[in-house]
Amino acid sequence: MKLSTLSSLKRRKFRILLVEDENIVAMDIKNMLMELGYLVCGPVSSGKEAIKSVKEKNPGLVLMDIKLKGEMDGIEASKRIHKIINIPIIYMTSHTDNQTINRAKKTNHQGYLVKPLQKFEIKNIIDQVIKNEG
Repeated sequence: MKLSTLSSLKRRKFRILLVEDENIVAMDIKNMLMELGYLVCGPVSSGKEAIKSVKEKNPGLVLMDIKLKGEMDGIEASKRIHKIINIPIIYMTSHTDNQTINRAKKTNHQGYLVKPLQKFEIKNIIDQVIKNEG
């Protein structure tokens, strides 16, 4: 089997939880992920919903916005998720200030995407996580 075919098969079976609080952005990212062949859970818009979805849906990866609705941001949600299960988390944000980046660096994350997201960047980072996980 060719490597590209194998990657495509893995992608089709790989479930991603999308955590994004802006509906239009969430739908855009969900469509990109689906076009790339990933299964998508969500989107959900809060840290509380993300934690609940991880427990219920058992995704292979979480694509987590840092700024979320509610009291809990994506960084805090990621910390709480990692207390439940060791799952790869990729942050996405439009906030690139040092304080946010430094907080994110202190967590066990697999990557950091800056919005607006590009399909090839999403594919590259997620494929790298799949490769490392499996």
